[in-house]
Amino acid sequence: MKQRLKIITVLVFAGITILFGCKPAIKSANAQPADYDFTKAEKFNMPESLLEISGIAFNAYDPETIYAIQDEEGRLFSLKWGIKKATSIKFGPRGDYEDLAILNNQVYVLKSSGDIYSFPLDMELGDVSDSTAQWDDFLPKAEYESLYADEAAHVLYVLTKSGGKKKKNTLGYKINVDKTTKQLGTITEFSLDQDAIEAMGYKLKSGLKVSALSQHPKTKEWYILSSAEKLLVVAKQDWQIEMVYDLDASTFNQPEGIAFDKDLNLYISSEGDEITNGNIQKFTPATNTTTNP
Repeated sequence: MKQRLKIITVLVFAGITILFGCKPAIKSANAQPADYDFTKAEKFNMPESLLEISGIAFNAYDPETIYAIQDEEGRLFSLKWGIKKATSIKFGPRGDYEDLAILNNQVYVLKSSGDIYSFPLDMELGDVSDSTAQWDDFLPKAEYESLYADEAAHVLYVLTKSGGKKKKNTLGYKINVDKTTKQLGTITEFSLDQDAIEAMGYKLKSGLKVSALSQHPKTKEWYILSSAEKLLVVAKQDWQIEMVYDLDASTFNQPEGIAFDKDLNLYISSEGDEITNGNIQKFTPATNTTTNP
């Protein structure tokens, strides 16, 4: 009888452990977006100058040239896929540069403070720092790491990493850009509901901490990276959360850049460290349908 009670106790304890100790089913079911296989990447290791790569972008979704920044030098780098030799131009002093976007051949670079730098995309110049426009204190006080350009609407999108007045939400800002002068204009605020993420079973340690942002050229869904939480969040065009995916730390060391090309290939860049190279990983969609954004 005692033996039987012992077995029952063990089974009950095991059931409680499974119930409360395992991740919710939704997490294991959503290991990666349906269109992309994160176990099958084409990996491009960065040169030493981009060990701390912090953002990537294409010009009009053209994959011929990858544009990148790193978070210490005020330089824009350009590379061809698979070729580790990078060309660069100087646009500003040393600083904490986190992301970039290209809008009609004009480059916009975001600092963690929310300051924005802008200059023409012309890699032949070598140094454009004298002609770089700068907007200090343009965005509300917060920490920022993500920037995206919508060429069709001629606007920039920014998401906060931390700070802001609504702690349970990730605040975002839509910035209108003048087509002629390239100057930044009016700002519209929106928010990303972090409660919706936690409702899916993801306990955020200290907020979402967005590290990069891009929009799928065809579905118009938002792809949002959190390096700190090792998550990829997919939201509808109106910013309603659809899905959340775990990112394997052994695959994505410190994911801080994301972009799509015209063939719907997904690119995620990760900073390196003492052991790992900075890199960009390319994921080909299961159904490769070229789009014209």
